[in-house]
Amino acid sequence: SVWDFMEENDIAQFPRPVHHRIPNFLNADLAAENLATLPEFQSATLVKVNPDTPQRRVRHLVLSSNKTLLTPQPRLRTGFFSTLHKNNDNIPPALPIEALTNSKGAAQYGKSVTLYESYNVDLVVVGSTAVCPKTGARVGKGEGFAELEWGILSQQGNLDVAKVLVVTTVHDCQVFDGGMEEPWASLMKERGDGEEGAGERR
Repeated sequence: SVWDFMEENDIAQFPRPVHHRIPNFLNADLAAENLATLPEFQSATLVKVNPDTPQRRVRHLVLSSNKTLLTPQPRLRTGFFSTLHKNNDNIPPALPIEALTNSKGAAQYGKSVTLYESYNVDLVVVGSTAVCPKTGARVGKGEGFAELEWGILSQQGNLDVAKVLVVTTVHDCQVFDGGMEEPWASLMKERGDGEEGAGERR
């Protein structure tokens, strides 16, 4: 599977092993920097980013660019979403942005967002295990949270599905153009299901 390949070739990064999670990968920070050059990122005011490790630099770039970060509570266990902005009153001015980009920082300094609040998401960043740039199909870690969050945001009117771009940052070995050929089939067999979204190559 992709997870095996990443582990065997030392593409995988902490936390390891990467199996059954959104895998952190070599040069994830560079992929984030590439994403930040997209016009859609540069024009966005509010960006939703998944809470996984390989997208931590993306969250940093959102905040350092004076944008609002919308991030889900991990596994939606303690709430729905949190928003962070480096100029929020509850964030000490001297606190480094890095302290806001992990789950602990988001929980401590983020503003909890209720299900019925009014806001508009301009860009969505998701983590992926594998992605197909031709179709936009992606495989995550198999729990469907990205799709659930997308569905809730669109149903609540916080996200325009016709306009909002969904992007992902991955290593080149996670990009496949072969439809349901390997490793898509083996990943989905290992997980027992599939999930689809949209993706942007690093």
